Amino acid sequence: MTETQKTAKLSLNGQDYELPIFSPTIGPDVLDIRKLYGQAGVFTYDPGFTSTASCDSTITFIDGAKGELLHRGYPIDQLASQSHYLEVCYLLLYGELPTAAQLEDFEARVTRHTMVHEQMHNFFRGFRRDAHPMATMVGVVGAMSAFYHDSTDIADPWQREVASIRLIAKLPTIAAMAYKYSIGQPFVYPRNDLDYAGTFVHMCFSVPAEEYNVNPILSRAMDRIFTLHADHEQNASTSTVRLASSSGANPFACIAAGIACLWGRAHGGGKSGLPRDA
Repeated sequence: MTETQKTAKLSLNGQDYELPIFSPTIGPDVLDIRKLYGQAGVFTYDPGFTSTASCDSTITFIDGAKGELLHRGYPIDQLASQSHYLEVCYLLLYGELPTAAQLEDFEARVTRHTMVHEQMHNFFRGFRRDAHPMATMVGVVGAMSAFYHDSTDIADPWQREVASIRLIAKLPTIAAMAYKYSIGQPFVYPRNDLDYAGTFVHMCFSVPAEEYNVNPILSRAMDRIFTLHADHEQNASTSTVRLASSSGANPFACIAAGIACLWGRAHGGGKSGLPRDA
């Protein structure tokens, strides 16, 4: 986003204030109000960030009314048809699509992190069988910081990258374990010979008593679902993760906070039945 020579004028109590205007690569112009309180002694009021950009981002652009979703400038329909989820993860993390060698290395790193610490199984057994899966996810993901101490410092670029890899790799395992626990079936370990989506399907629906072959159509459909939900700009859970991380909290606690927000009925903008100021 670049500052333009255009400005907006705000008249307040007989005093005029000039607000700089920024122009993004795509989307509407933005008024810079960062100095407004210092200059005029007033705040802006915008519940829900309906007219507020909270940060400068080059990751994702979304316009729901127009049906547009871009990851690093690539249309989502193009990515869904020509790429797969881990390729999109690489794009979101590093800013460009990977070469064949880079993708192979990235997939190998994710695959080697799909298992969770064996002691984490005990966390699941602390929940009732009829516990809501999101409650289980919040608890177990937050507990990851108690096991992976070498990737909790968000000020360290290497630790941030390791935490990102671990979260991408382990969340399907944790989600599958939450599902298996809720239906009283034994946990199924990830398989390194299957792709990302196929491993998730296998962990959810296979049982130790018999062989299970992953349906490639179901696996591809799941991969596209992952791709479609890889990132949705500054939605409620993304904003929650950013707010939690602003305090310096570890990545696992921040993602657990995002999951808690995702649990809400109004996360996607739907009507929750709650008053606007609740």
